[in-house]
Amino acid sequence: MNDMDQQQQRVTKYKMIESPKLAKLPLLYKELIKAKLAGLVALTAMAGYAIAPGESSVVTLIATTVGTGLCIGSANSINQWIETPYDAQMLRTRNRVLGRRALSQTHAFGFGALTGLTGVSLLAACVNPITAALGAANIVLYTCIYTPMKRTSIANTWAGAVVGAIPPMMGYTAVTGTLADPGAWVLGGLLYAWQFPHFNALAWNLRADYSKAGYRMMAVTDPKLNARVSLRYSLAMFPLCAAVPYLGLTSWWFAADSTVINGVMAYGAYRFWRNRYLICIEVL
Repeated sequence: MNDMDQQQQRVTKYKMIESPKLAKLPLLYKELIKAKLAGLVALTAMAGYAIAPGESSVVTLIATTVGTGLCIGSANSINQWIETPYDAQMLRTRNRVLGRRALSQTHAFGFGALTGLTGVSLLAACVNPITAALGAANIVLYTCIYTPMKRTSIANTWAGAVVGAIPPMMGYTAVTGTLADPGAWVLGGLLYAWQFPHFNALAWNLRADYSKAGYRMMAVTDPKLNARVSLRYSLAMFPLCAAVPYLGLTSWWFAADSTVINGVMAYGAYRFWRNRYLICIEVL
């Protein structure tokens, strides 16, 4: 057998995915759900719960936090299941649990579906139907709209921002039981706006990877728009933060403190916009 035949054999040889040992499953599941990210998102739900006016209880708080975390974990798991072939093309994601074949596709999807069903059921049984509906909607929005849209339109960033805006609203509705309260929408608006300067800067640093995998991100297709949107939404944080004490959800100290933080973020977004704009002019 010559060297060419040996190389072809190495490339085409199929390797069955072995069932992981039971002791390894918790760590694999932790990686599949992106536990750190899911935990941070659950904290935004806790913040919404804490700030909402009305009666609260430890039991409802725990159910809201765990249920939200399970919904996010489900969305993350199914997202990785869908994007496995594309993750393999990106340096940042190619060693994820499915990319390195530590779990089978069927196992990952089944786990994600079961996690989502458990999370929504917990919210429906122990919190209220509105919060459960928001949790279910977030799973669908993330997996069925945002994830496929990443490869077709830059509008995926706006859809993804809605996904991030819903968890604090879930925490708020867990107390109030309604979406008619403007406080829920202000909290959602805060998380919605914050994600653009955060994600667009991240996407700019990862634009080569996104381009390689075929993702249509503003940082890849329209860098000027990417920076401009970051600046626009960082400025939107000022009135949104002022609306929180205006609605009586916090004291006006929150508006004062947040002005300093938002000022730092807006300045960073301005520098990002100015530098990206100059780069684009030089390229043109």
